[in-house]
Amino acid sequence: MFVTAHLSDNHLDGGDRADERTARVMRYLEKLATPVDAILVTGDIADHGTLEEYRRAAELFKTDVPLFTCPGNHDKRGPFREGLLDRAPDDTPVNAVHTVGDVTFVMADSSIPGKPEGRFDEKTLAWLDGVLAGGDGPAFLAFHHPPVPLGLPLVDAMRQYGEDELAEVLARHPRVVALLCGHVHASASTIFAGVPLRSAPSVGSSILFPWEENGLRPWGEGGPIDYDLPPSLLFHVLHDDGRLTTHQRVVPA
Repeated sequence: MFVTAHLSDNHLDGGDRADERTARVMRYLEKLATPVDAILVTGDIADHGTLEEYRRAAELFKTDVPLFTCPGNHDKRGPFREGLLDRAPDDTPVNAVHTVGDVTFVMADSSIPGKPEGRFDEKTLAWLDGVLAGGDGPAFLAFHHPPVPLGLPLVDAMRQYGEDELAEVLARHPRVVALLCGHVHASASTIFAGVPLRSAPSVGSSILFPWEENGLRPWGEGGPIDYDLPPSLLFHVLHDDGRLTTHQRVVPA
């Protein structure tokens, strides 16, 4: 079996709290009896998108395990590239494809600079089509914004749009095992275009459900966010027979 750890929404902001929560999760992963095969971080790594936040992320993410990232709506492409990826900064979508064994990880940029919602632009969609056509082994497609509503009204309003175009790409590539996203600050499981969709909980904070107290609190009043719940992450287990199982693990202090 092949095991992937899936983190999201660290929101590193230069403060001790966000640093400690990310460091706590990374320490937990480092101490596993058997290392995972890969680690994914699906966006909103930084809270303000500053170069210093990404340099700190690069320090916190140091590990012997292959670790792959993609940006979210709080991230800024230029500093993301320079501080986290050690590349020359530019403002084009941060797209990358990686292979571990026979498993492909497609890390795609669903962000729209300056906006909270997401959408794949035409070049990214064409790139997705090309990289998914480049092999026949299992592939995970990871990005930040979920392309369907998840029953969380304030987050659903800033999901990924243009989803029909993504569905057309997926229809041509049955090798995609699952879609992995963040943005929601909650673990959620559903189906999009016939493919399993999994959103990772946030390392930084948790969203309240609309049926919970303060679950519909407006963003201007702090939003439906709980900062006291501990960070957590997902483990995606790809079995030898092609099945996918997803587990959630809370990482207390």
